[in-house]
Amino acid sequence: MDVGIDVGIDLGTSATKIYTPERGIVLNEPSVVAVDRDTDEILALGTDAYNMLGRTSSRIAAVYPLRDGVISNYRLTEAMLNTFVRIVCGNKMFMPRVVVCVPIGISEVERRAVVDALRASGARKVCLIEEALAAALGAELDVAQPYGHMVCDIGGGTTDIGVTTLNGLAVSDSIKVAGNSFDAAIVKYVRQAHNLLIGPRMAESIKKEIGCVAPRDNMLTGIVKGRDATTGMPRQVEVTSDELMEAMEEPGIYICRAVQDVLERTPPELVGDLYERGMVLTGGGALLYGMDKLISKKTRLRVLISHDPQLCVVLGTGQAIGFIDAETNVEQATSPLDIYSY
Repeated sequence: MDVGIDVGIDLGTSATKIYTPERGIVLNEPSVVAVDRDTDEILALGTDAYNMLGRTSSRIAAVYPLRDGVISNYRLTEAMLNTFVRIVCGNKMFMPRVVVCVPIGISEVERRAVVDALRASGARKVCLIEEALAAALGAELDVAQPYGHMVCDIGGGTTDIGVTTLNGLAVSDSIKVAGNSFDAAIVKYVRQAHNLLIGPRMAESIKKEIGCVAPRDNMLTGIVKGRDATTGMPRQVEVTSDELMEAMEEPGIYICRAVQDVLERTPPELVGDLYERGMVLTGGGALLYGMDKLISKKTRLRVLISHDPQLCVVLGTGQAIGFIDAETNVEQATSPLDIYSY
């Protein structure tokens, strides 16, 4: 009998990543779907659809079927997962167990939507793990011990913060301020300061090139291209890293406040551990220049950027597979992990 393939999935607002115990990370694709508006036919997924963003005709829409870490368009999410799973599993469409991450604090309806979409893709058993706990596992923190570790995962749609201990989260929070918020802040700033309309892809590109939330040693400059808001004609302007730091100040402060809030709610016994060990930063937002410095300045915590921060969550979902007994499909009593089985 074909036992299928176990998988761990980071179903992110911006990107979907899939891990298998045998092969490691086997898929890393943008969470984008291109649809024909007239026929509702799906035309492209992943990278192919991402390359259409901002470049489609009026008949075609390239969209993200997840918003703020949860499913906003069930049909498109199911189709996207079906395709990605087929790429990974080939003819072995049956998956006995799937561990997938979800933002902290989402509703039961939102959880069930994820479970149903995965079952439609061939999963027999679905386990949900909160993103902060998955990030901690992927960052190789020893979450099983009775002392605290703190992790802040800055994804595309949400920032998830948690204090781990004894294989669970003692305190946690999730805010809808993350990588996409920095892109939106740049779009807004360029419109106001330069009267130039740019898209999210241009904003993301310049953010990665010269963006920062703490002062750089040397100011950098870059070119943004868009459409003049007055004349409608193509135009480009030069922007500086100092300008982008000003533009992205607000979402950066929101994230710092969320970290401070989690610290204030952390039991005293664990707070000492955090100030001794520091906090680990994961997710794509960890790569934004100065994010570690900004959080450290606001919280007085030592902040460390994990190795391969963008991959920590999917690696954590893969590790979580090992905590589920293969025969009984229940969590092992000897190594309980705070996950939710469906």
